Amino acid sequence: MFAQNELKHEIYFETDKHVVPNIEQNRLLKFIKNLDSVEVEKISIYGFCDDIGSEAYNLILSQKRANTIKFLFSSNNIDESLISNVDGKGEILLNIINTENANTIRGLNRKVEVVVFLKTSNPENVIEKKEITEILNGELKVGDKILLENILFKTGYSDIIPESRKTLEKIAEILVEKENIYFTIQGHVCCTKNTRDAVDAKTKKQNLSLARAKYIYNFLAKKGVSKKRMKYMGMRRKFPLGGDPKFDRRVEILVTYISVKKN
Repeated sequence: MFAQNELKHEIYFETDKHVVPNIEQNRLLKFIKNLDSVEVEKISIYGFCDDIGSEAYNLILSQKRANTIKFLFSSNNIDESLISNVDGKGEILLNIINTENANTIRGLNRKVEVVVFLKTSNPENVIEKKEITEILNGELKVGDKILLENILFKTGYSDIIPESRKTLEKIAEILVEKENIYFTIQGHVCCTKNTRDAVDAKTKKQNLSLARAKYIYNFLAKKGVSKKRMKYMGMRRKFPLGGDPKFDRRVEILVTYISVKKN
């Protein structure tokens, strides 16, 4: 029985195999994709075998199955630091004598169980912040770095979610008026090893942080912000914030120059 703050998924294998069948892989990738909408605290992966073969052999095979699933998670933009357990549990003994059902039961025992533990909300950690429009309308100086915290991206993509569009339109309106402000748009990603960039799921190129910054650049340009005032760059994962990985999927505006307003 799993609690409400846990998600469970099972992947089934063929006899004596640790390669994931195509159907099972598609099911797993769909499960991983659905994790975009939740906050993951940690992931546990447990491998199992049926009772055919020696105990020692089954223990090794179950570990190989667990390792295979870990690889698929980390290959699909899941931060390996979230994976807390990758354990081969060995064989599951058959508790039924009816030979008619034995093969079916054994098939269900050749599996990997994935348990995703979700973060619980903690109101004490919520810090009230100024709205981005209020910050941009205030006094800015060279070196100010402004986090566009309400501009959210779908995991693995450079397009903003529909709910962020209105906020970005308001930002564009302010930046059109503040024509003496020059800035660089910096894109960031989460969940990659070391300082690598992530893969853009749409183009399959490993330049997601750059693609996100360019998306904002193009959006602002279409709304009337002069391209002469803007630059964009991908920061990869050079500057993680050290908290929840979702906050590393971000774009920031760095004020680089402020010209004197003409009377």
